Amino acid sequence: MNEKPIRLAVASKEGIAISEHFGHAKQFWIYQLNAGTCALLEKREVEHYCLGNVSSASAMDQILQTIKDCAAVFVAKIGEGPTGKLRAIGIDAVSDYAYEPIEESLRHYARSHGL
Repeated sequence: MNEKPIRLAVASKEGIAISEHFGHAKQFWIYQLNAGTCALLEKREVEHYCLGNVSSASAMDQILQTIKDCAAVFVAKIGEGPTGKLRAIGIDAVSDYAYEPIEESLRHYARSHGL
């Protein structure tokens, strides 16, 4: 694992599993991985992006600003539109670990991506 710390955002309802859809997230749990350690830094509040059949552009802008220092965001589910917006600012949208334990998932992702 790389010695440079990386930050990862997690959409979680309860802070145990990656359990929230991107558009329904009210907060993102921000973790830092550094030399094998995984630590919760903070929780960052956001507005809902998905409002039924419509989406909020201002909420999306706020979310992008809120997690722009993260290498990836872990979600239970995410659509193609938000995935593209995240990719455009260099953030990987990860739904492969939906409903899995947070820290174990983040460590596995970091190892498999050489981070």
